[in-house]
Amino acid sequence: MNKIKCECGHVNPEGTVLCESCGKPIEENQHIDGNDKKKLLNMRYDGTARRSQTYNKSIVDKVWSFFSSVKVGIWLIVIALIASAVGSIFPQEQYIPADAVSRDPAIFYEERYGILGQIFYQLGFHNLYSSWWYMILIALIGISLVICSLDRFVPLFRALRNQKAKRHATFLQRQRLFSQTDQVDEEDIDTIKQRLKKLRYNIKEQDGHILAEKGRFSRWGPYVNHIGLIIILLAALLRQTSVFYMDEYIWIREGEQKVIPGTEQQYYIENKDFVLENYDPEDELYKDALEQEGAPVASNYQTNAVIYKAMEPEVTGAEPELKKIEEGNIRLNEPLNFDDYAVYQMGYQQNEFSSMSFKIHETNDREEKSLGDFTVDLTSPKSEYELDSGFKVEINNYYPDYFLDDNGEPASETDYPRNPAFVMMIYPPDGSEPEVSFLGIGKNIDATGENDYNVGITNFELRDVSGLSIRRDYSLPYFIVGAIIFMIGVIQGMYWHHRRIWVRPQDGGILLAAHTNKNWYGVKKDIEKIVDGTHIQMVIDQQELDK
Repeated sequence: MNKIKCECGHVNPEGTVLCESCGKPIEENQHIDGNDKKKLLNMRYDGTARRSQTYNKSIVDKVWSFFSSVKVGIWLIVIALIASAVGSIFPQEQYIPADAVSRDPAIFYEERYGILGQIFYQLGFHNLYSSWWYMILIALIGISLVICSLDRFVPLFRALRNQKAKRHATFLQRQRLFSQTDQVDEEDIDTIKQRLKKLRYNIKEQDGHILAEKGRFSRWGPYVNHIGLIIILLAALLRQTSVFYMDEYIWIREGEQKVIPGTEQQYYIENKDFVLENYDPEDELYKDALEQEGAPVASNYQTNAVIYKAMEPEVTGAEPELKKIEEGNIRLNEPLNFDDYAVYQMGYQQNEFSSMSFKIHETNDREEKSLGDFTVDLTSPKSEYELDSGFKVEINNYYPDYFLDDNGEPASETDYPRNPAFVMMIYPPDGSEPEVSFLGIGKNIDATGENDYNVGITNFELRDVSGLSIRRDYSLPYFIVGAIIFMIGVIQGMYWHHRRIWVRPQDGGILLAAHTNKNWYGVKKDIEKIVDGTHIQMVIDQQELDK
């Protein structure tokens, strides 16, 4: 690339705004009228050449230039925010209620939310936060942050590390805070140096030129912010992998023991008991609210659970031995923690049928004397039952949660036995033709009206079911570290300011100028303190003069 040689002899890279050595403005890069010598200098990044504004030939240069634009970064963030907002209008696929008529998203969204739900699903917003295009969008934001930071940090770091006390007169004259004193003595110079040191400025001298500086570390606040944000974005991407994040849902009935999903058969959970407590409707504190609700309101629901760990069996292929490692009560927002996992109480289902007992009797027998009894486990019913009396019962159809669909056909709303119904074939012991019966709660239908035998419900057992969420999150520490780093950057850039004061000897007098990235009032107060009682003129704000 073309080099720019300053009158001081220093060779600057193309795109430099202020000479890296003496600070003299390179007018063609200042983008101002050359006759306007009082135009304030552009001190962003101390006038150094940025890669995005210097190289623009190869594809890499063009990509770098594109992502180094703050506008591009802002638009990517705006698009991500809009997409996130739209994705929160309806629940994500993973939060479809377990008791929904259908958990198939293609059916659920249209059935529950109508045409808007159908559009929501078809556009892919039902699984937004783990979709490929949303992940790419987050990755592009991260790339933009990295390139924006490097494009500005590297030249700024180099410029601030190598800044010199000796600066061109034009550099001082075109600072926002500037004054010129025609005649000063050495005592005044010594006085301001001592006062600057008391104000904790670092003093650098070069051939009588003075640079007083403090708070440089505050300039790195935005870049520390970016590091924190990049860590948070990486954590968000890692959270989409099963290695870093797991969230499984399990329905477990009272007295049941199940493998915890996602743990590779390593952990088991047992539901010892489910407890539901309601607010007292006579309690004056809640009485009005409960009357408005019109139904009991749960004050607490919990699962008393035991966690087991599967131990390696001594004999290959044998059932693993389960060792109890944790026992406790799982309440809403009070999870049961074990190893790297947490079990949350998310839902419940009361009075689910666990089993039903039936008997067979002759249709015309008013006493309904039993000709055979059998019990159906509603969780996993058998296809047929052989009775001691010689009868055989086949279950042709089983509807755990029976209802009639739009066509008047029997169907099941869910897979849970909340309203079980059966189509049974009864085979008499004499080998005659089987009879068909439709049986459910409050239903006993003879399909032909000519059955010799009838099937009746004699007993049933109920139990409660707990809906538990099992989570493991290795990404959380990264979010915390990223948030802490981000806040450090915020504090670093908000409460400290980079202040610089230059003193240049000239014809028996001095030029005094100052610059800060924030809080101009503060640096003016510092200058007032150092020039008080001396012959040195107080600086004026040239930006206000332009107004």
